Amino acid sequence: MPPKSEKKDFWSGFLSLFGGRCGRSTGDRHRDSRRIASAAPTRSVPDVSLPLDDSTPQSHGYQPPIRESRRENNVVESSQSAELSVPGNRDLLPQPPHQLHPTLPPDDNPAVPRVHGGTKTFLAGASGFRMGDMNYYEGCQVSVNTEGGSGDRSIDGWALLLKNIAPNALHDSNARYDAPKCDEDTRVEVIDEIMERIQDSDAPQRLLCMTGAAGSGKSALQQTIAERCSESDILSAAFFLSSTDPTRNNISFIVPTIAYQIGLKHHLFQSSVAAAVKHDPYIFSRSLRSQMDVLIVRPFESVRRSQQISSNTFPYAILIDGLDECNGAPNTASGITPGIAPVNVDDRRRAEDQQEELLAAIKHCILDNDLPFRVFIASRPEWAIHTALEPGGLLREAAYHIQLSHKYDASEDMRRYLRRRLEDIGLRIRNPKWFSEGDIETLVGAVSGQFIYVATAYKYISERRASPEKMLKIILTWTPHEGQATRPFEALDRLYTNILLAAKNAYEAVESHHGRDFLLLFKAHHMGVTGFHYYALSGNPAADLLSALLCLEARAKETLISDLRSLVALKTDGDGDLRLRLYHKSFSDFLQEPSRAKDLFVPEDRVYTHLASCFMQHIIECPLDFDSLPAKWEELPLLKLYRDSLKEAVEDLPSFLNSAPAIDDEEVVGFTQNGGWQKINNLLPLLYFVHTQFYGGDSWMGALRNFTGCLEARKTEAAAVISAFVEKWKNDFKQYNAERRRKRNKDSDSI
Repeated sequence: MPPKSEKKDFWSGFLSLFGGRCGRSTGDRHRDSRRIASAAPTRSVPDVSLPLDDSTPQSHGYQPPIRESRRENNVVESSQSAELSVPGNRDLLPQPPHQLHPTLPPDDNPAVPRVHGGTKTFLAGASGFRMGDMNYYEGCQVSVNTEGGSGDRSIDGWALLLKNIAPNALHDSNARYDAPKCDEDTRVEVIDEIMERIQDSDAPQRLLCMTGAAGSGKSALQQTIAERCSESDILSAAFFLSSTDPTRNNISFIVPTIAYQIGLKHHLFQSSVAAAVKHDPYIFSRSLRSQMDVLIVRPFESVRRSQQISSNTFPYAILIDGLDECNGAPNTASGITPGIAPVNVDDRRRAEDQQEELLAAIKHCILDNDLPFRVFIASRPEWAIHTALEPGGLLREAAYHIQLSHKYDASEDMRRYLRRRLEDIGLRIRNPKWFSEGDIETLVGAVSGQFIYVATAYKYISERRASPEKMLKIILTWTPHEGQATRPFEALDRLYTNILLAAKNAYEAVESHHGRDFLLLFKAHHMGVTGFHYYALSGNPAADLLSALLCLEARAKETLISDLRSLVALKTDGDGDLRLRLYHKSFSDFLQEPSRAKDLFVPEDRVYTHLASCFMQHIIECPLDFDSLPAKWEELPLLKLYRDSLKEAVEDLPSFLNSAPAIDDEEVVGFTQNGGWQKINNLLPLLYFVHTQFYGGDSWMGALRNFTGCLEARKTEAAAVISAFVEKWKNDFKQYNAERRRKRNKDSDSI
């Protein structure tokens, strides 16, 4: 072991490297230390209205500055070994999305450098010190990177903001290269209406919400509006959400990215944002409302107070596209599929909560404050925005609502879209007559207002290594079947699959829906549109009547389609009845084709079987006193909807039983034992007077006879009871017809 005196001399020599730099005397160092110690730990909250940085950030094309080295006296003691380094550019580069903010020590008060024996030291009382933790630089200044606490000048607020933005979400981002947008002479009416609303400073609503069905061209419209606003110098910020991109499929990056874009427009706004982040590096983990207040509202108030720019000339358009694609961080284990909302119920609700939080923050921070911003949001009509815009909703009075699916016919636009692109292909293959106007009409006829259909068709036709003539012929004549390799609408099928699966999981997770089959119930309502062939229900029953026949509670049909609003809607017809409307014919085709719907396909005989069971339940649970019925059907003491559904159940039960090979025999036995056939027997005379051509003739009793014949081998006793009633009704019907003939003849004689 070396002598103790030699060890002391070594450390004294080492510390002299730091104690006597630049020819400063020991007395100077003592005075500096006393001055720092007396001034130190008092800390005040900075005013974000003024920049705290020494440098003035540039307003456009701004590059993150290299952080300045700290003065030699600003040396902070840490209980852990500190790194002595001069931060370079790489310290300021944006980090991966999951790194939201720096890690701060528990004590965020800057410590006072200690004076030990007349010389500053980092080592007093230290243990476990490793020389590898220190870097020595010749010169007059050494910077200590301590990752200091709130208000620490080592934190560059703007650089930290850059670590928490989503560059991919910008309207001109490279990640969105060749983003879909409207052709110059298409969607003219809706684009004009949107731009007029955005530019009208006197319009009563400063929020525009555009909703539309899946594939209706919302993102293309939003991209077109963003470019128009940018060319007019009124674009303040844009954020394009995408469920497939982890940096822009949740709310974490929305406010910082908007603040970043506004900061590029005005240096004072940028400086105020930087000061706010410097003061509170944890701002990115706070609520969306707090972020919006600190990073947008207050910085803008600073700009306004400075009078450096008029509120009327400040870029004011904020665009947000794809609110429905805000679904939280990707989680394949929970069933999130790229391009669509999560199918896992907890993930789905979390996504809806995020969407709702964003809408509420916009309402409270931007709309409720006297700010010049006009916000334009595009989304499918999913739960959050649908609820906010309906009567009594958060945004009902504050928003101007544009509904693409209801108001605008885009058929002519799609003809232009296809014609222009097919002509371009003709130039490439040197055959301008390779397609016909009839081909275009066939494609547009299958669209039902769905831009994604024509875009998918064109993408398939324009495959680089294929013959466009052959691909066009395939898509015009394509009929799906099992084992088929050609799938021109695979992207469309994937869209429908994901939307339907997400709706199924959300519906069946509700406790009151326990035991219900979402796909079966929706298929029944879909058949209400396409028709129950050869049965009384072939008249396309209204949604209310069908829900009652399915033994569902009031408003059940609204709940059933609540997560399918981008594909279907409930509309009131001329008679005041609610009916299901499908936006896209291709969705109906998808539901009816097992090779496309795959595991989501529901055969029609399953619907007939389920409805037959519901009919029996409806009759058994009917609250009437069957021993004292009135003389006329209209006089039954039931609500009109219940009377109508009971009539349908009695009239259609034989036909549905005969078409339901999977009906459970025990259900039929239970219906028989509980007096179901006797109740029908008591109701039939009333129905005779409702329909002069009641199904009590050949079709009604013929279907019941066929069913009984099949049941007899399995459930002899039940079949015998039904057969006895069939014979009775046959005689009753003959007697009724004979009575009608006598009455008719009597009336003729009297004339």
